[in-house]
Amino acid sequence: QVQLVESGGGLVQAGGSLRLSCAASGRTASFHTMGWFRQAPGKEREFVASIRLSGGTTHYADSVKGRFTISRDNAQNTVYLQMSSLKPADTAVYYCAADVVLDGSYWYKSTALDYWGQGTQVTVSS
Repeated sequence: QVQLVESGGGLVQAGGSLRLSCAASGRTASFHTMGWFRQAPGKEREFVASIRLSGGTTHYADSVKGRFTISRDNAQNTVYLQMSSLKPADTAVYYCAADVVLDGSYWYKSTALDYWGQGTQVTVSS
C-alpha cells in the first residue's frame, strides 16, 4: 500500500519562504514521477511542479517558475518543494502526487494520477 504524507505547510508573510516535504512509503519503486498540485478555495486543483525520479527532469507551472524549486531524495523516498517569494495568490492546500507512468511534462493537463497525499495548508498573508 502506497502512502504519501506531506508536511511543512503553515502561515507565512508575503515575500517569505516555506519548504514542503512529501514522504512516500510502500511500493515506491514503481514511481515514475512525483510532484505537487495545489487547490485554492473555490478553484480547481492545479499543477505546480513535477520531478522525474530517474534523471531528475523537472517541470513547473508558469505561475511559480523562478520562485519554487522541486527536488527529491531517492534514498529517503522524499520530494521537496522549496517555495520562495511567496504571494497571497499562492495560498492553497498543497497536495503531493505520484504516478507510475505519466511523465511530468503531461501533469499540467491531468489530475488523474495514481497516488495522492492528504494535503497541507499554505497560507500567505499580505
